[in-house]
Amino acid sequence: QVQLVESGGGLVQAGGSLRLSCAASVRTSNTYHMAWFRRLQGKEREFVAAINRSGGITTYADSVKGRFTISRDNAKNTVNLQMNSLKSEDTAVYYCAASRRPVLPGAISGLYDYWGQGTQVTVSS
Repeated sequence: QVQLVESGGGLVQAGGSLRLSCAASVRTSNTYHMAWFRRLQGKEREFVAAINRSGGITTYADSVKGRFTISRDNAKNTVNLQMNSLKSEDTAVYYCAASRRPVLPGAISGLYDYWGQGTQVTVSS
């Protein structure tokens, strides 16, 4: 069983930045692909970004491309999401996810095996 704990959420003004972190309870380097999803109020969960197990491949939702950066620190078993130029429409609960599938699942949430509890990000306009 893998436990994922997100941190770094909070309230920020539009145009500002936040850095989310997700700490895993097990070694994730070269074992788990990692991703961030978010759930806007009243909407379905949506894909934000993903990174493969080695950290060499990343993929982003069009809505965050150029503003968000996903990275992983394999020594600390963490995955980070640097969010810049935040907009009010980025307000959501952000979730970390992990997958042991052979290939990076990308935006397919059903292929992720473990999920964190989420952290709230609120962007004020």
